[in-house]
Amino acid sequence: MKHSKKQIGEIGESLAVKFLKQKGYRIIEQNYRSTWGEIDIVAQDEDILTFVEVKTRRSLKFGTPQLAVTNSKQRKISKAALEYLQENVLFDSVCRFDVISIVFPPEPSEPIIEHIENAFELSEEYAY
Repeated sequence: MKHSKKQIGEIGESLAVKFLKQKGYRIIEQNYRSTWGEIDIVAQDEDILTFVEVKTRRSLKFGTPQLAVTNSKQRKISKAALEYLQENVLFDSVCRFDVISIVFPPEPSEPIIEHIENAFELSEEYAY
């Protein structure tokens, strides 16, 4: 059965949540929407508040999923993260930006999940 791009993304996010929970992360929020865009997952990894971008693909035809987290996307995630911190009065939090890459192989088998911790830093223009 062929899934739409949106469905593949939703399946990927569900797998990412399960994956993070298995690693001991506490999921705080999913699909946080801000003026600047969406953060797929906000999670707590011990004492680190982690903003997670999930990218899911059916194949590697157009490159690895993490390549879709461009500089422009990183800036939007940075702005959304700052808005999240402001809304929740979490200015003193230690934060990190992670990417979870998920690829569904062509034959029916387990998806390939790669977790890239500290995949990028807060865009310089927003750092202080």
